[in-house]
Order: sequence, then C-alpha cells, then structure tokens
Amino acid sequence: MVLAKHLTKLDIEAIINIISGWKGKKLTWDGISEASEAIVGKKTTRQSLCSNELIKEAYRAKKKGLMIRGPRVSLPSNLNVAAERINKLQNEIDTLTMKNSALMEQFVIWQYNAYKYGLKEHQLNESLPRIDRERTE
Repeated sequence: MVLAKHLTKLDIEAIINIISGWKGKKLTWDGISEASEAIVGKKTTRQSLCSNELIKEAYRAKKKGLMIRGPRVSLPSNLNVAAERINKLQNEIDTLTMKNSALMEQFVIWQYNAYKYGLKEHQLNESLPRIDRERTE
C-alpha cells in the first residue's frame, strides 16, 4: 500500500500542469499518479489527488475536453511548441469556464435569497469594515 504524502502548493501546480498537458489517449487517476511520481517524489494515491479541489477540477475539465474534442493530433515538429501552448491554454479556458459557471450558479442562489429575505441592493453593496491593525486588546 502506498501512502501519499501531503501535497505542497508546488506539487499541486505541477500535477495540474501534468493534467493540462496530458497527451495520452486515456486520462486516469493512476496515470496521473504515475506521471507525478517523479515530480512529487512519491507516488500519490487516487484519494489524495481527489481530495484536492483544484486537481479534481483540472481532471474534470481535461476529461470533458477530451470527450468533446477527442485526443489532440500531433503536429509537425516545428509546430510542437505552439501546439502544446494552445493545448494548455485551451485546458485553462475549459477549467475557467467551469469555474465561472459554478460561480454564476452561486450568484443566482444568493440573488434569490437576498430577494427572499428582503435585502436591498445598497445593503449588498456596503463596503467591508476597515481593519485597525494597530489596535490592541
């Protein structure tokens, strides 16, 4: 049994980059775990990968992108760098589109609840209280 170590911010970013640049035909948690082993220094478990929301979102976005567009077609060697960059940017767009959609759904819920409980627009737009950092208690 492989025990997963705690993932640092850099580990998470590296794993997300691995997912974004995935070139294999089938994206799996085991495949991600194996590919990230060299970077993280220890093979991570599916559970540790799934427990991180950013990694899970990148995985879902990439899976959805692969299902919609199919695997990326390789190009002549002089266009490889451009194709990889386009691929990575498209994956980022897919991820951000999913996040934006989730935020819009949350906004609609908040909008309905504000209406339901009688909050006025000026109440919702009130500025945050100022923090006095030199105050002692």
